[in-house]
Amino acid sequence: MAAANAPITMKEALTLTSIGINPQFITFTNVTMESDKYICVRETSPQNSVVIIDMSMPNQPLRRPITADSALMNPNTRILALKAQLAGTTQDHLQIFNIEAKAKLKSHQMPEQVVFWKWITPKMLGLVTQSSVYHWSIEGESEPVKMFDRTANLANNQIINYKCDPSEKWLVLIGIAPGSPERPQLVKGSMQLFSVEQQRSQALEAHAASFASFRVAGNDKDSILISFATKTSNAGQTTSKLHVIELGAQPGKPSFTKKQADLFFPPDFADDFPVAMQISHKFSLIYVITKLGLLFVYDLETATAVYRNRISPDPIFLTSEASSVGGFYAINRRGQVLLATVNESTIVPFVSGQLNNLELAVNLAKRGNLPGAENLVVQRFQELFAQTKYKEAAELAAESPQGILRTPDTVAKFQSVPVQAGQTPPLLQYFGTLLTKGKLNAFESLELSRLVVNQNKKNLLENWLAEDKLECSEELGDLVKTVDNDLALKIYIKARATPKVVAAFAERREFDKILIYSKQVGYTPDYLFLLQTILRADPQGAVNFALMMSQMEGGCPVDYNTITDLFLQRNMIREATAFLLDVLKPNLPEHAFLQTKVLEINLVTFPNVADAILANGMFSHYDRPRIAQLCEKAGLYVRALQHYSELPDIKRVMVNTHAIEPQALVEFFGTLSKEWALECMKDLLLVNLRGNLQIIVQVAKEYCEHLGSDACIKLFEQFKSYEGLYFFLGSYLSSSEDPEIHFKYIEAAAKTGQIKEVERVTRESDFYNPEKTKNFLMEAKLPDARPLINVCDRFGFVPDLTHYLYSNNMLRYIEGYVQKVNPGNAPLVVGQLLDDECPEDFIKGLILSVRSLLPVEPLVEECEKRNRLRLLTQFLEHLVSEGSQDVHVHNALGKIIIDSNNNPEHFLTTNPYYDSRVVGKYCEKRDPTLAVVAYRRGQCDDELINVTNKNSLFKLQARYVVERMDGDLWAKVLDPENEFRRLLIDQVVSTALPESKSPEQVSAAVKAFMTADLPHELIELLEKIVLQNSAFSGNFNLQNLLILTAIKADSSRVMDYINRLDNFDGPAVGEVAVEAQLYEEAYAIFKKFNLNVQAVNVLLDNIRDINRAVEFAFRVEEDAVWSQVAKAQLREGLVSDAIESFIRADDATQFLEVIRVAEDVEVYHDLVKYLLMVRQKTKEPKVDSELIYAYAKIDRLGDIEELMPSKIFGGYSKWAVDFFPYVLQGKKECFASCLFVCYDLIRPDVALELAWMNNMLDFAFPYLLQFIREYSGKVDELIKDKIEAKNEEKAKEKEEKDVISQQNMYAQLLPLALPAPPMPGMGGGYGQGPPPPMGGMGMGMGMPPMPQFGMPPMGSY
Repeated sequence: MAAANAPITMKEALTLTSIGINPQFITFTNVTMESDKYICVRETSPQNSVVIIDMSMPNQPLRRPITADSALMNPNTRILALKAQLAGTTQDHLQIFNIEAKAKLKSHQMPEQVVFWKWITPKMLGLVTQSSVYHWSIEGESEPVKMFDRTANLANNQIINYKCDPSEKWLVLIGIAPGSPERPQLVKGSMQLFSVEQQRSQALEAHAASFASFRVAGNDKDSILISFATKTSNAGQTTSKLHVIELGAQPGKPSFTKKQADLFFPPDFADDFPVAMQISHKFSLIYVITKLGLLFVYDLETATAVYRNRISPDPIFLTSEASSVGGFYAINRRGQVLLATVNESTIVPFVSGQLNNLELAVNLAKRGNLPGAENLVVQRFQELFAQTKYKEAAELAAESPQGILRTPDTVAKFQSVPVQAGQTPPLLQYFGTLLTKGKLNAFESLELSRLVVNQNKKNLLENWLAEDKLECSEELGDLVKTVDNDLALKIYIKARATPKVVAAFAERREFDKILIYSKQVGYTPDYLFLLQTILRADPQGAVNFALMMSQMEGGCPVDYNTITDLFLQRNMIREATAFLLDVLKPNLPEHAFLQTKVLEINLVTFPNVADAILANGMFSHYDRPRIAQLCEKAGLYVRALQHYSELPDIKRVMVNTHAIEPQALVEFFGTLSKEWALECMKDLLLVNLRGNLQIIVQVAKEYCEHLGSDACIKLFEQFKSYEGLYFFLGSYLSSSEDPEIHFKYIEAAAKTGQIKEVERVTRESDFYNPEKTKNFLMEAKLPDARPLINVCDRFGFVPDLTHYLYSNNMLRYIEGYVQKVNPGNAPLVVGQLLDDECPEDFIKGLILSVRSLLPVEPLVEECEKRNRLRLLTQFLEHLVSEGSQDVHVHNALGKIIIDSNNNPEHFLTTNPYYDSRVVGKYCEKRDPTLAVVAYRRGQCDDELINVTNKNSLFKLQARYVVERMDGDLWAKVLDPENEFRRLLIDQVVSTALPESKSPEQVSAAVKAFMTADLPHELIELLEKIVLQNSAFSGNFNLQNLLILTAIKADSSRVMDYINRLDNFDGPAVGEVAVEAQLYEEAYAIFKKFNLNVQAVNVLLDNIRDINRAVEFAFRVEEDAVWSQVAKAQLREGLVSDAIESFIRADDATQFLEVIRVAEDVEVYHDLVKYLLMVRQKTKEPKVDSELIYAYAKIDRLGDIEELMPSKIFGGYSKWAVDFFPYVLQGKKECFASCLFVCYDLIRPDVALELAWMNNMLDFAFPYLLQFIREYSGKVDELIKDKIEAKNEEKAKEKEEKDVISQQNMYAQLLPLALPAPPMPGMGGGYGQGPPPPMGGMGMGMGMPPMPQFGMPPMGSY
């Protein structure tokens, strides 16, 4: 069949390889296509990436570097889902990204591996694991929801598809697995169908399945169908079927009859099987696609085969529905993306002609609105009509493809049928069928409406129009208008009969809708005529219509002024005003004339309206002078003021204060300049001072910053209006910090009798000039002194206040001030009263009336300055009797006692409350010793030092400093800058410390002398307390300190101190003496404390006298001492003496050094003695080797043999082998000596190998020569013995041969039957006996074979 006539058209939409996709990635696991919009390819080389192909622009793929195991593009939007397995686990990490927004929408970590996944809806992902199926919504924060568990028939299957029906109530899971053992190449398909509502599964055999919706005749709802394809093999028989069944049939409704059909596979495709199924909802066709590229097309309703063909030579592994064209996409292994679509022009002829299935052809044409069945439909219609099957004919006409029967002829045909009594007219049946199937065309709508209008069933028309069952037209509107204007208007609007619509709106007086509708449909009516028409019938409607015209795009079609004149001609002032106010809102300059016009007409007729318009401030381009004059005439003075621009005009209008709102006038002043405002204020005060004062005050308050406070004050002062000044400054006072403002306010308040306000301001304000205010109040002599009290109390004028009140006989205010206002200032009051010679009784009474509230210190100071301290005696004693512990009370009382000489010492020593510094200072000029007592009691160091220095009381000072035990005080008095230091030290040494019995005091004094770096004075001090039988003579620390100080300052006294003192730290002091190079003193200290090692070290290291050291060692006889002496002798080269000393010390620790030095000077006899001692204390091979060497050097070879263990003689010994490596560490001569002594113990190969390895072959030659000589002798003897043995053997053999020959001769003479006699020596056979012993060098000499000593076998020498 030619491709052009085929019912299915195939074309190549895209080749994946042409856009850079590597063929190795064109597989089921790497390529996904969830809809006809996107293809997604996952690449793993040369790098991990995901390629997204938009089918609307396939040649512009989007490649992103993404690592994932699977990638799915959303069916509708640019949303990408990614799946990747977590390393080291069986868990998968799922992520969803919005590619356009570059944002991650959701992510989830699945606890088990997802083996298959798919977008089942644009908002839902289906996730299939080994055991279960989950749904995961991309909306919200929800996690995957488990839907059902997989059935057993899907175990070990590869999941290839998962789908849901449009209602999401039915789910199907498809998997494939290897076929049966007898035919494994035929893949087995399994399907699990799950009902969400019933929560039940059904396992079926199927390779591909899909859901569809289908409307069964007589049912008002769609039925859910599932179609699935199977191919099974049983007993060698292969069965291929297509099934279509209904899911969840609706009770009581017509149901879909189950259908099935055969799938015929050609012989070459015997092992082929379905891999995908797509259903065209547009044409109700089923597409079954096989792996090897076969396409089966079936009708959904009847399961009738429509078409079969091979669409791809390569295996197909992926398909997707192409919903917009009613076909599908398929991708094969070559990378071709094939698009299969219905050939709309040929499929109906193909079915009717090739398949000869007229009914199916008609149904296809009706369902898909396809051409090619026109003649069949017309013929069928005529047949049905001829058979009077009007209902079937009506249905056929209603569903006729491309509406070929929806014509006036068909209507006329039904009209011509006579109506039977009691039956529905065929025409109405026809229209009823059309209404059931869809919408009527214009002619049908008109004919049906004519029938309904004639029957007066208007409600049917309304329902049909509401359901959009009728096609509206102007003729239909004209018809309906006869019964219902509203319904007709709706029809006109839908039919876009614009003139009729405008006319209808005009008749209904819905003028506003005319503009709206005209704009919508682009119609231009006669607006001026419409406006005049509306104006006659509805003035307000005319206003609204005019406003709507003004808001039209492109501007108002009628001039604003024309519209206004139209209103004014009919004296419609309000309507004209309403229109102009609305259209003039933009406040444009070109509308200046209209702005003036609307204001003029209202100022003349309705001034209040004009006032409201002006108050609104919506106009700014009108004629302001003209409007100002009209406002003045209309009595709108405020508006006139706002519009006048000349000062005379403003003054003329302003004087009408009786008719002007005060607040408005005040606000107007804010618009004037400073100069004009002051001029107007002055005029108002001149015209009516009393009447206009309040307004002027209000203006001054409101615009003080603009006008200037000084100018306002001058204005009020100019008219001597203290009342105005008072009210003005009262409002301004809280925000001003100007002292003059505050003073003037006080002055104005005082002159207006506002005493309480004067008192408040003087109490609260911080800005008035206190001196000036005080003087004013004193001059004013107010009857109430509280304002003056406030000023004087706050600013320190208490003496002036006291003098003023006392002079004016206001004693009551004095008492009130002291008792109630500020008792703290009572001392100043008392002082001034004393200066004013006030009677003492009044003063004492005043003081006693305050008592504990009175500050004592300043009171005492005031009285003390005036030498009237005794005046306070009664007051102070009264306070003490009440238990007062106030220091000032006791200070004052102490001063009085001192002045009266009433046993002051007792007071100074027993009173715990007075201040020592204050009282001491008071005593200094009267009695210094009393000052010392006071200072001592309060530990006033500086004051006591000063007074004792000034009065030469150094003994008291010394006692105080010692008792005080303060480091800072000691540092101060012992400071070199202190000129009295020597005098103090003398008193400390001679008096203070000898008197002290406190160790802490002595320690503090000594520490102070040390800190002050006074070593000589310290020695003097320490001798006084240590050497002169004081309580501290045996003090350990003091003795240490005395000696150490002497070492530092006067070394000549050290030896004497060492001999006289016993309780000091000998080791530490001795070390200090050594550091100070006082070696004899150090030696004496160490010897005194039996520190013999330290003592001998001083003799050796510091005094460097070995003879004294040896003598000292003989005297003490200590090993450690002898050891130190030996080391020193060794350093000095006295080797023999050193060895003798080491032996005395029994010290073997220095044997290496002793050996080295002894060998250098060759004192081997002494060395042997030392090594014998060392050998007893340590087991070092070095010692033995050196001892052997020393023996060898002094020819004591016998001692060497004795040194060896006796058991080694008589045979080879491992000891000798092990011993030699240690000998080699010594001298070469020692090696030679050992070879000589151990000749019988050492094998020659060992000796030679050791000599060669240690470069001592020369020293091994004597041993080697002796061994060769001995060896050669032994070999010669062996050879000689061997030759003699051979000669004897030859002679014996000769003798035997002679005997045998004689026996043979005898045998020849005997008869042949006689046996020959046995031959001597033939009994066992020579060849069977043991071989004769072999001579050799090795065994004969008793020399074992040479072991491998880490070296290759030695060759000849």
